[in-house]
Amino acid sequence: MTTATAAIGIGAIYCLLPPERVPVADLPELAHLSEEELKFAGQAGIEEVGVFPDTEPTELAARACRELMATQSTVPDLLLHIGSRAPDVLIGSDAGKTAHLAGLNGTFPFTIDGLGCAGSSAAWGLGRDLLLGDPARQSVLITYGSRPTAADRVRRPVTVIGDGAFAMTLVKGGRPVLKAHRMETDSSFHDLFKVEYKHRPWSQWREECADNDRYSFELAMHSRTRLSRLVDEVLADAGLAKGDVAATLMQNVTASAYDFYRVTLGLPIHPVCAEHLTRLGHLGPMDVVLNLDRLLATGEVAPGQHILVLSNSPVAAWTVTLWEV
Repeated sequence: MTTATAAIGIGAIYCLLPPERVPVADLPELAHLSEEELKFAGQAGIEEVGVFPDTEPTELAARACRELMATQSTVPDLLLHIGSRAPDVLIGSDAGKTAHLAGLNGTFPFTIDGLGCAGSSAAWGLGRDLLLGDPARQSVLITYGSRPTAADRVRRPVTVIGDGAFAMTLVKGGRPVLKAHRMETDSSFHDLFKVEYKHRPWSQWREECADNDRYSFELAMHSRTRLSRLVDEVLADAGLAKGDVAATLMQNVTASAYDFYRVTLGLPIHPVCAEHLTRLGHLGPMDVVLNLDRLLATGEVAPGQHILVLSNSPVAAWTVTLWEV
């Protein structure tokens, strides 16, 4: 997908981060973790995580939307809510709740779910298509609130979860421009991770990985192959080479992941990613939005230059997006 027919880009971004941070060494669940889990938590490269106590993900997402929309003159046509790790309620609508709490009564809300960390990048592609598909639409609002599934923040063998939320708009004529985008999945990994919740109280919810080796090796090899190919395809779509990329961003999962993808892709991962990983932990689909927003704020990437954004997830979804500043 390229922007040959129209320029769709970013209107505005707002990232909500907690003022309170907790060192990973002080997390309460460490008292009942296994030796392997403790070792993982200590080696993930995360020193502290931000915490919003006793807050639902939808409340955080709505707050981010309100803060963003306070700076905007038009109401978005659509709200793309990225599904939380656990919905607030079954049967109800988290997207509807977020829109209601944000005061977006004239905006049509729906949820993008089942893609894990790749949800925000998938929303970019879908949002662009929705704007191109109807000339009357002018703006799509994308939002997400990051909270752990239950009480525990340590997700071995994946990461350590922090809290936060973002809201961003895609608009016609916005910048950076979404220059090219590709995504794909392997649905055979759909049940690699799960939380048995139907017969357990919330306090006993625990995330389970069906096969740690399948995550650490098989999925990693898939990611190396898929992302390498998707990067090549996205750059080809835009008529660019790797040397034309000013900066490469990805989600923040563990410190070792940056080295893995740097070697795999032959592209350096911008240090803003590791900075956020160390201080905030993993924020799910928010990671790449925060990294992109903070990089743009530095002015390090000049107008006309390109930023490559990668994301993948434990449910085996991969996305690559090229933005032109």
